[in-house]
Amino acid sequence: MERKKIRVFTSGSFDLFHIGHLNILERSAALGDELIVGVSTDELIQHYKGMPPIIPFEQRFRIISSLKCVTKAVKQVKLTEVAQLQREDIDIVTIGDDWINKYLEGLEWMKQQPGKEVVYFPYTPDVSTTGIKKKIIESTSEIIRAALQREAELDCNWPEDQKK
Repeated sequence: MERKKIRVFTSGSFDLFHIGHLNILERSAALGDELIVGVSTDELIQHYKGMPPIIPFEQRFRIISSLKCVTKAVKQVKLTEVAQLQREDIDIVTIGDDWINKYLEGLEWMKQQPGKEVVYFPYTPDVSTTGIKKKIIESTSEIIRAALQREAELDCNWPEDQKK
């Protein structure tokens, strides 16, 4: 008899995709045979984070879908929804350890199901979307100055300009 494939589910915003995102996806994939990833819609992110993502849903969905460790990406309109876990026949849900003492209906449901489990992963040290946004804000003047200088240098080096 063929063994049932273990289906793992994780989800997130995956805005400004970084190594922390890749780490949780690869670690999640290693727990089972298939990794199903919920990608939060722009509206869901706006609702629970209080601001829209930088990268629109369609682009974030395509990025996640293209990763070799991801079996299937699904639209996530509610955080860790029981109906979605049932529909996808999920055996293991993975989530960041900042959710250990927070209530999510889907996590509580999984914990009550025989043979199903919730695995909490620590966040990758020193990397977060918020940290990246902060660094961009702090570096804005330098980024703009370098871009303007690069553009000015390019404007002076076009072959057509040399003929004049």
